[in-house]
Amino acid sequence: MARLKDIVEYCDQRTHREEIKDFPGAMNGLQFENHGDVGKVGAAVDAGLIPFEMAADKGIDFLIVHHGMFWNKPAPIVGQLRKKLLVLLANNIAVYSSHLPLDCHPQIGNNAILARKLGLKVDGGFVRYEGHDIAVTAPATDGHRDHLKDKLQKLFPDTLTCIEAGPANIRRVGILTGSGRSAIPELKSRGIDTFITGELKQEHFNIAQEEEINLYLGGHYATETFGVSALAADVAEKFSLDWEFIDTGCPL
Repeated sequence: MARLKDIVEYCDQRTHREEIKDFPGAMNGLQFENHGDVGKVGAAVDAGLIPFEMAADKGIDFLIVHHGMFWNKPAPIVGQLRKKLLVLLANNIAVYSSHLPLDCHPQIGNNAILARKLGLKVDGGFVRYEGHDIAVTAPATDGHRDHLKDKLQKLFPDTLTCIEAGPANIRRVGILTGSGRSAIPELKSRGIDTFITGELKQEHFNIAQEEEINLYLGGHYATETFGVSALAADVAEKFSLDWEFIDTGCPL
């Protein structure tokens, strides 16, 4: 067992929580406390009823999530919201959320981990928000886009969408996991001919054709499993605990 207080302090420091301003509603950090001790760590992309129930079944009492509990406006604690809170209370589960800190972190961030898995070396950032870049850039290493696509298909076998409107021989790659629409206006000016993200809108198909850019969409959920898993693994190692990823199988 480890103390909840110690784990929260470690997570805050590891993610640089206080240094990174997030979107309204993110409320990074400890969002729901338990009795004060932790025996098993979990990681999930979303703070939803089903992930909470799955965590309870697995004996997890400290759950790290990317999308936290407070994105929506305050609402009466009835229906599904009441059920979610009851699951947490009945099973002594603490919830810790980390959104942008786990997107832009240079070691355990979603973008950085995805780049490493693709054999890319990050050399810069873009899409600046409140003083921090939340997307990364890297020079292409394998030359032809087919090599990159093969790696992406192995990482995202069930969710990958390919829009190959750019050059076959690629030079520069941009990565923004989750929703990538905020990066689209900057791609051409950054010299990015190939962009990897989670999801985009239908209109971006036309933009890709007009600006001759390759787009690879791995799925919002699938591209944001990396950061929470890395932080959970770090916590587990630091405090000699077991950890487990909660996979809800979201195809989006």
